[in-house]
Amino acid sequence: MSNIKYIIKREYTTRVRKRSFIVMTILGPILMAALMIVPAIISHMSDEQKTIGIVDESGIYKGVMESNSDVKFVDLETSIEEAKANLNSNHFDGLLYIPKNGIPNRAYLYTTKQLGLGVKSHVQNNMKYHLERYFIKDLYNIDLDSIKAIESNNKIVIDHRTINEAGVEEESSTEINTILGLVAGIIVYFFVFMFGSQVMRGVIEEKSNRIVEVIISSIKPVHLMFGKIIGIAFVGLTQFLLWIVLTFVIVTAFQTSQPNLFETKSGSKEITSTTSKSNTPLRETSLTKSDQLSNIKNQDMMNEVTDALKTVNFGVMISMFLFYFMGGYLLYGSLFAAIGSAVDNEADTQQFMLPITIPLIFALVMAQFVTNNPSGPVAFWLSIIPFTSPIIMMIRIPFGVPLPEIILSMTLLVFGFVFTTWLAAKIYRTGILMYGKKVSYRELWKWLKYKS
Repeated sequence: MSNIKYIIKREYTTRVRKRSFIVMTILGPILMAALMIVPAIISHMSDEQKTIGIVDESGIYKGVMESNSDVKFVDLETSIEEAKANLNSNHFDGLLYIPKNGIPNRAYLYTTKQLGLGVKSHVQNNMKYHLERYFIKDLYNIDLDSIKAIESNNKIVIDHRTINEAGVEEESSTEINTILGLVAGIIVYFFVFMFGSQVMRGVIEEKSNRIVEVIISSIKPVHLMFGKIIGIAFVGLTQFLLWIVLTFVIVTAFQTSQPNLFETKSGSKEITSTTSKSNTPLRETSLTKSDQLSNIKNQDMMNEVTDALKTVNFGVMISMFLFYFMGGYLLYGSLFAAIGSAVDNEADTQQFMLPITIPLIFALVMAQFVTNNPSGPVAFWLSIIPFTSPIIMMIRIPFGVPLPEIILSMTLLVFGFVFTTWLAAKIYRTGILMYGKKVSYRELWKWLKYKS
């Protein structure tokens, strides 16, 4: 047992002192923080109001198109030909032409350069809003107050509640559970594959350098394999925890120093548009109707997400994640170690990698089916089989899994690790001292049948 502790300590200290570990530990949080910070910076840099001239022959949209912080509308009293000729000289970013026809639902947007999807969407939503009001008020003579009352009360809210075995009601959010489950499953897959590959490369490196011949003169091959697997597991946990802490520190520090980059637009600038013939203000607006509706929806969505996150038992999520990450890593790490001992270089590992990676990839492929029916038979069996349970069970945990199923899954995963380690040890003890020979599956089968 002391030999295994020595190997664990050696693997851990050697790897955490490597330049690659230090670089990735620093670079990882920076990249993850950049995924949250860079979009906010780009959005802030591109926050420029575009000016759109309007030539409305229908008369429906004249004086009612509402500007916001992104788009400023200016009504023009000229013909479309003259407006197009003076597009650049009037310093307009675009020209909106609404011809006179039966139903004024078609418009032409002339620009000298691309304005982006946001501008076009704002124009479309604005026109749609006022066209609906035109039909409701002018053509069908329906009271607008009645329509507004309907709009403010037509949102369907479904509070999802689950009743546990004790008959107690618990709040639940299918959307949040799905996101948490998929993220946890992908992280388990990523770390199991990444650190399992490190075990394989470490074994190949020691074997090719003939260092292992010196080591096993005083340590049993099985102890060496156990120590290497567990040591790299501690390295993975250390790096994962450092990533979480450093990412949180970087994002929090940036949000504190640059709070304006993360503020949601809550209002628009005062608009003082002028026409080509007059310098009098067109109108002043605070929030457009579409902006008000959008802000209300965004606030409701944020409140729903916050309430849903409060229902998640993060203590159970974290403990289950640590167990299934370690269990899955130990199971696959032993197989990766066996592959590394059977070959002389990394190029020869490809033929043996496919059977190992198929269960992991299959679990990811089935993730969508599991989220659609987390309590179904497919989800149950995939969360019980040790080769797929680390990923599938993490996807199911946020939805709530009966305790007997969790215990069964954890027990089988432990037995699966013990079994794969036993198989890997039989391959490892023979292959670790074999050089210069291309190993086939038939040869591996012979090694498995060797008696101790």
